[in-house]
Amino acid sequence: MNIVLIGNTYLPHVGGVARSVAAFREEYQRAGHEVLVVAPAFADQPAEEAGVVRIPALQNFNASDFSVALPLPSGLMATLEDFAPDVIHSQHPFLLGMTALRAARMLQRPLVFTHHTLYEEYTHYVPMDSPALKRFVVELATCYANLTDLVVAPSESIRHLLLERGVETPVEVIPTGVYVERFARGNGAALRREQGIPQEAFVVGHMGRLAWEKNVGFLTDAVIAFLREGQDRYFLLVGGGDAEAAIVQRFEEAGLSERLKHCGVLEGEALADAMNAMNLFAFASKSETQGMVLTEAMASGLPVVALDASGVREVVRDGVNGRLLRCESQKDFGDALHWVYTLDRKGYAALVSAARETAEAFSMRRSADRALQCYESLRQRDAAEFSDHERFWDQIRHRISAEVDILRSLATAGDEALEDLNRQKDDSTN
Repeated sequence: MNIVLIGNTYLPHVGGVARSVAAFREEYQRAGHEVLVVAPAFADQPAEEAGVVRIPALQNFNASDFSVALPLPSGLMATLEDFAPDVIHSQHPFLLGMTALRAARMLQRPLVFTHHTLYEEYTHYVPMDSPALKRFVVELATCYANLTDLVVAPSESIRHLLLERGVETPVEVIPTGVYVERFARGNGAALRREQGIPQEAFVVGHMGRLAWEKNVGFLTDAVIAFLREGQDRYFLLVGGGDAEAAIVQRFEEAGLSERLKHCGVLEGEALADAMNAMNLFAFASKSETQGMVLTEAMASGLPVVALDASGVREVVRDGVNGRLLRCESQKDFGDALHWVYTLDRKGYAALVSAARETAEAFSMRRSADRALQCYESLRQRDAAEFSDHERFWDQIRHRISAEVDILRSLATAGDEALEDLNRQKDDSTN
């Protein structure tokens, strides 16, 4: 098959969506399929990228590390026509997501949409953030999902949420898998030597984009409290983002800067080494749609302490492969870290074994195979042939239909947001 993956982020951007697209692309190509990625340009992208079309974009939007692509890139349609996709897979409902919808309608190809993100948790990156804006992006994503042929939910929690919000398109649960073998063979001892961490120390770790919507403030304070209880405890932090400087400052203010080891953004073997240098993975985000980083941690043999949330509860089993905390309490989180720290060798080994078993159940190949099966089903369903004359007029009709549907979805989302805002005003005056 010829597969187009189109979205508003891709490598070298550090984030779950970018890594998910890269992982699925790799597996599809390994299985013998042709893949074309359409994504925004980034300042530090490779000079040459086979199979990647970069769209001009605004860099570092609103002081973030995101690029915002132009939604109507010139010349893209001709490129897609030459590629002759069998399926177009959109990763976002806006910007290039709208481009994906237009392309799918024009080329008369099935459109798949992965609902990667709880978009209402990210509106603070947009000027004039408000409850109405949050409602707008929720409704926009729902309307967009109902214009596609198949919706992919990264977890069962998100599938239930989408159905509750009114998604009527069929929804399949396909998490982004983990390359178990890559994370299982990291050299943690070497990383500890490099970072000056004693081999016998107990290391709490975290890896991900360091952004406030990931609840890193809560995580930082909980880890600081844990580190204060003993001199043999360290925090190994992997990643970068807008909260990075504040995290470092909090450790300095706590007098624990020497026991914070910040590696920055790591990939490949270096990332596997860092994960294997940890004894425990700590995670406090409540805005995830899937537990990709958690399965990577478990593939490295790490028990996980995390807050109960969508995408997390599907991975972490309380008392089996880590601790899943129902309440967002720094004391409870610290107690859970301490519980793992005080386990005897047999108890800790049981957590490690269960973590590795969990990771095996989320293998990347299994997830890619499931997605390919869905693509094939859509391709067979939409395999009708058209003459050149019929195709020409159908393309015009489908393009007009796409534009009408886009405008209708924007209007519907706007109406819902305004109604919600008016209700809030009425409640405040009564």
